[in-house]
Amino acid sequence: ITGQKGGRTAFRTPTAAKLPLWFIEGMAEFLSIGPEDPNTTMWMRDAVKYKKKLPTIHQLANSYKYFPYRFGQAVLAYIAGRWGDDKIGNLLQAAGKSGDIEKAIKQVLGVTPDTLSISWHKALHAAYDPLIKVTKSPADYGHLLLSEKHSGGSINVGPVLSPDGKKLIFFSEKNLFAIDLFMADALTGKVERTIVRTEMDPHFGNLEFINGAGTWNSQGTQFAFSTIVKGSPSLMIMDVKKNHLVKKIRFPDLGEVFGLTWAPDDHNIVFSSLTGGFINLFCYNLKTDSLSKITNDAYADLQPAWSPDGKYIAFVTDRFSTDMDNLNPGNYRLALLNVQTGDIQPLPSFPSGKNINPQWSPDGKNIYFISDQNGISNIYRLELATGKLFQLTNFYTGVTGITSLSPALSVARENGRLVYCAFENEKYNIYSIDTQEILSGKLIEGLKALSIPSISYNLSMLPPVKQTGGELLALLHNPTFGLPETSKSYKITSYHPKFSLDYVGQPMLAAGVDRFGVQLGGGVSMFWSDMLGNHGLSTMLQMQSYENVTDISAFFGYQNSSRRWNWGGTIQQIPYVLSQYATGYTIIDSMLVYEEIMYRFRQTNRQISGFVSYPFSKAQRIEFYGGFKRISFDERIITNLYDPYSGAQILAHTKKLPSLPALNLFTSSAAMVYDNSFFGATSPLLGQRYRMELSSIIGSISFFTFLADYRRYIMPVRPFTLALRFLHYGRYGRDAEDNRMTPLFIGYPSFVRGYDSNSFSSSECKLSATDQCPVFDNLLGSKMTVANIELRFPFFGALKLGKGYYGILPIETGVFYDAGVAWTKNQELWFVKGGNRKLSRSYGATIRINLMGYAILEIDYVNPVNRPHKGWFWQFNLIPGF
Repeated sequence: ITGQKGGRTAFRTPTAAKLPLWFIEGMAEFLSIGPEDPNTTMWMRDAVKYKKKLPTIHQLANSYKYFPYRFGQAVLAYIAGRWGDDKIGNLLQAAGKSGDIEKAIKQVLGVTPDTLSISWHKALHAAYDPLIKVTKSPADYGHLLLSEKHSGGSINVGPVLSPDGKKLIFFSEKNLFAIDLFMADALTGKVERTIVRTEMDPHFGNLEFINGAGTWNSQGTQFAFSTIVKGSPSLMIMDVKKNHLVKKIRFPDLGEVFGLTWAPDDHNIVFSSLTGGFINLFCYNLKTDSLSKITNDAYADLQPAWSPDGKYIAFVTDRFSTDMDNLNPGNYRLALLNVQTGDIQPLPSFPSGKNINPQWSPDGKNIYFISDQNGISNIYRLELATGKLFQLTNFYTGVTGITSLSPALSVARENGRLVYCAFENEKYNIYSIDTQEILSGKLIEGLKALSIPSISYNLSMLPPVKQTGGELLALLHNPTFGLPETSKSYKITSYHPKFSLDYVGQPMLAAGVDRFGVQLGGGVSMFWSDMLGNHGLSTMLQMQSYENVTDISAFFGYQNSSRRWNWGGTIQQIPYVLSQYATGYTIIDSMLVYEEIMYRFRQTNRQISGFVSYPFSKAQRIEFYGGFKRISFDERIITNLYDPYSGAQILAHTKKLPSLPALNLFTSSAAMVYDNSFFGATSPLLGQRYRMELSSIIGSISFFTFLADYRRYIMPVRPFTLALRFLHYGRYGRDAEDNRMTPLFIGYPSFVRGYDSNSFSSSECKLSATDQCPVFDNLLGSKMTVANIELRFPFFGALKLGKGYYGILPIETGVFYDAGVAWTKNQELWFVKGGNRKLSRSYGATIRINLMGYAILEIDYVNPVNRPHKGWFWQFNLIPGF
């Protein structure tokens, strides 16, 4: 991205990663679109009007506060317009070398970033301040229905009125965690209920809220919308009164489905679909459950709208402006399709700018639409009988959805009420127009591109108003630039993946010398992939050498993601070392000596394995695993004797003890995994996830394991989340309790808080003939079950201290109750005859703090109920919430 050799090395951050997002993404926008962009100029006009102070170049680095795509494009357009297009390339080269864009600005432009900020701000005000006096706001044309302060969220888009104009369905993030579908009273804007909540409902994937909106049937009882289900575009039909899914139609052969319109007879739904790289119109017959293709060409056909009499379909297309011979795209215009004959005729449209989102009047005599023919998206009316155009609005910002082509306009079929989405203060609000005078609009003479009185410059062009260069814009408007020569033949070569280093984990190297000798240790991890990311390699090597012993940890993993079936394998060796140390004076051969004894237990796991997985959807997948594992054991006693007076070493001896025989195990497993949870800054907040896994181990010992882990997150009242978990894991079969396996332990802080092994003291252990420490041994077993309930909430967010869900700091607080039990074949659960294993319970309060994204600190004040001699105490751990 910087054009510099060595832009990334094994131990250096990529140069592009050091550059601010506004420069990287802003350049992508500027070089692909240029300085002429009605969408970005709308954002800049909005900033001039609503921001108390425009951001400086330095402040633009805060990409959470200033949208880097829009502001970055605007800054680079100003630089190119004032100093010339070549300065953009110079900036890229200079910033690529230094990794400092502010230093590059001073070097290339000869001005400081502060001076650049001031001149850019002046250019913005000079271009847009005069517009405020000659344009109007949405409130001048009707009343506000939905905004962040009025029943909605900050994003309220894709409005669709019911046929009688009394109900309004729209997309919004008002539930905070996803774009969901809501129904509101179309007269007051009061939200009545959520139609679809994607983060909670496993039936729905991604809603198509960017390129399309839904559609009502003629009776206003059902609503159809498009979504993604199990990787395929789908059509959903809901009964809005019962809030019940009536029909689900999947289209596995289509790429995307959007822009729906329901026929007046309720038998057919027409929509646009992106398939094979082309956007055409399709029709689905609900009576016969059949799909047919209406248009079939290289032109883009968007946003169909069925006429009230069912004879015509108005839609948006570039077929009347695009030159296919030269691949020169034209502007989007309106067209009319005769349903019976299939004939397509052009409708009067502006020759420049977009003409989108056609909506019929109830009598079928007019079509309302959106156009940015003068650089600002406004609402217009086309009178079909005369071909005359009327302008309804004259906004300062504009009518728009998420993108410049998103639907933002809806007209009720029966009474002609109109609602639209307006961009204000970087938010998307929904307004209505109810008066006939405004709906009639003002007549426009001719179809020429119109300008606003007293404004003599192109409102689509980013400041400066007078551009000094224009080389980039000329190249963007040249359809043949960059195309290969047709006279030459080009060799087609299949793609062959080649691995390159993506990044290197933090290397580690340590060395030391003491009376035991020299110790060396170190390690490094490296991650590789091909250009498409279809193949991945993970490698790790770690070594530790001491006392003539070398421990080596190594890992090699490969994953192939080129198809829906993902597969891969791993080879690894991991040693686990446990040491115990004792010292003291003793008598050997009638001589007093100082003795150091070290017991060292080493378990080395060597494993080779393979896996395959298949995703049914973005939330659900199935996994299969198989492999071979060898676990070997080694035990040694290391004895060193010293003269207590001189300190001289008398003896150094290592004795190898009899060890447990090695285990050779063949392992296999199958798991069903589901996860649609929404993870916040410290823990999950909404949704559910589960893992059901069955594993088999055969070989030196044979047994099988079963895991059932289910978690649910419910938000009864915002911002409080009720988190629930049930977990069971157990070893079953002949050798399920072999003493060579570490017993399961429920006292980890992620299971039952208040029972961590490091928190016990000898005073709590009432020794018996069979147990060393009954209160601790109760936590160990070959099978375990854990249940947790926690009410969590953002501390500052609940107090409304700061913006967003978490407020001024990402800190979460909550109260919890944990319970768990572990048992064995010989020590059964308390409700089984002869059983003595009872629940270990705890309750308390918790605080979780996100440590700048590096870790999550959990602080628990817990009372372990089954430790009567312990009482309340504090626990500190670096773990996220369950």
